[in-house]
Amino acid sequence: MAAPDVVVIGGGIIGLELATVYDALGSRVTVVELLDQLIPGCDPDLVAPLHKRIEGRYEAIHVGTEVVSVKAMKGGLKVELSGGETATFGGILVAVGRKPNGHSIGAAAAGVEVDSVGFIPVDRELRTNVPWIHAIGDIAGGPLLAHKAAHEGRAAAEVIAGVPGAGFDARAIPSVAFTDPEVAWMGLTETEARQQGIEYEKGVFPWSASGRALGLGRDEGLTKLLFEQGARRLLGAGIVGVNAGDLISETVHAHEMGADAEDLGLTIHPHPTLSETLGFAAEVAAGTITDLLPRQGARSAR
Repeated sequence: MAAPDVVVIGGGIIGLELATVYDALGSRVTVVELLDQLIPGCDPDLVAPLHKRIEGRYEAIHVGTEVVSVKAMKGGLKVELSGGETATFGGILVAVGRKPNGHSIGAAAAGVEVDSVGFIPVDRELRTNVPWIHAIGDIAGGPLLAHKAAHEGRAAAEVIAGVPGAGFDARAIPSVAFTDPEVAWMGLTETEARQQGIEYEKGVFPWSASGRALGLGRDEGLTKLLFEQGARRLLGAGIVGVNAGDLISETVHAHEMGADAEDLGLTIHPHPTLSETLGFAAEVAAGTITDLLPRQGARSAR
């Protein structure tokens, strides 16, 4: 029996990850996103390779589009979109975000403050307004990620145990979309830098120049590093491509250690690997790259 057509409402990380699953299982997938790009908030240049690849696999991708109505019909679920287009699907997956449940878990009965949205405010030691009650994970605010919650749990346990200096003080928390290709980023994004008027230098290495990516037949990716103007300390990073979620960890470590473009560029990465694209991107920013032909504007500042 053929897998049914599926429409995924919401083109964020969760929606696209589940779309990847249904596509792999043989469903014909359509994605509908209200905002003007997939994975809203992520830099457009990181999303573009993913969009291009899945556009060739999925039935359709609609951005800047709203689901107007859904009607149950004999032959399936009839969905009307804001552009007037209609289609019938065997299943609908709604992935349009989450909201905290702080107001529904009885936290106020214990005297714990819950904000208007439903999150529980905490300090660096993960304490709520009630000193002996701690909160971690999604309920304590974003980013809503499992690895952030795990580190908060350890920090809270250390505080409770009286470990000196314990607390949660991460400079960067990586985000990963486990799509195909994967998209990962950490620290300052280029979009945020422009919005906040932060000057930066940028190094981008295209995977079309990576021997490993070419050998894998997956050269659609890129590695991008953002550095502080002048000092060239690492401010943020973004990677799109195979195993981007594994590769982003090196940049998180570099950011926590206060590394600069020279530190990353002079770190010897094994060849041929995808990890060496991080060193190459740093070399682009530093102006020392030899694995790409010189081109005007390779090192850019905003």
